[in-house]
Amino acid sequence: MKKSVLLGVMLIVLVSVLFAGGAKEKEGYVFGSDCTWPPLEFVDENGEIVGFEIDLIAAMSKRSGVSMTVRNVAWDGIFAGLNNGAYDAVASGVTVLEERKATMDFTTPILEVTQSIIVNKSSASLANEKALAGKTVGVQIGTTGHFAVEKIAGVTVKAYDEIGLAVEDLLNKNLDAVVADSIIAADFVLANDNYSDKLTVSGSVAGDIEQIAMAVKKGNSELLNLLNENIAALKADGTIAALKDKWNIL
Repeated sequence: MKKSVLLGVMLIVLVSVLFAGGAKEKEGYVFGSDCTWPPLEFVDENGEIVGFEIDLIAAMSKRSGVSMTVRNVAWDGIFAGLNNGAYDAVASGVTVLEERKATMDFTTPILEVTQSIIVNKSSASLANEKALAGKTVGVQIGTTGHFAVEKIAGVTVKAYDEIGLAVEDLLNKNLDAVVADSIIAADFVLANDNYSDKLTVSGSVAGDIEQIAMAVKKGNSELLNLLNENIAALKADGTIAALKDKWNIL
């Protein structure tokens, strides 16, 4: 009898420890980010990961009391990493697309952007997609800008692993233009001393306004609800507006 009681107590303690361990693991979340997209996420001169989404994650972590960290990963394969559990969410300027909704869930939008055309100031202005016909245009592979330019007849598309590589090729006159999210374009043209006197945003590619959100694995309602709750609160108290001002996001 005593042995049975003792065994029961030990089992209760063991189960309690296991549940406590499981709860502890859920206290922290990891976000996968391709940190080559200033001002959303990038590595600064000190080797630190910074940017609008990085600050937003930090603000959500502080408000919720839940640990949230960022892992720098390549864009190519970023959603595969989410699906196989390498991280819990993706915060990397992700556009909400119907086809993506089949394999992942999105938070409420955190930003809205269009596709901008960047050219050298010394070159002819290219105002819209019609002006891109017959031109060589650089994009980042697998992005919305890439998809948009591929639909334009007569354009030679050059896809790069990073948008910065496309911009450098533009400066070297190997491209006629670069198409990128308006947020990214504004950063390269307006906020970067290396480019502001050499490049200009001359126009935009027609299309729907993009909604940018964070992505979680399909069915992860716990994390999705946590993020949505914090996004709503940080919009309401002005935190997100302040972060947009900090990172020159219109």
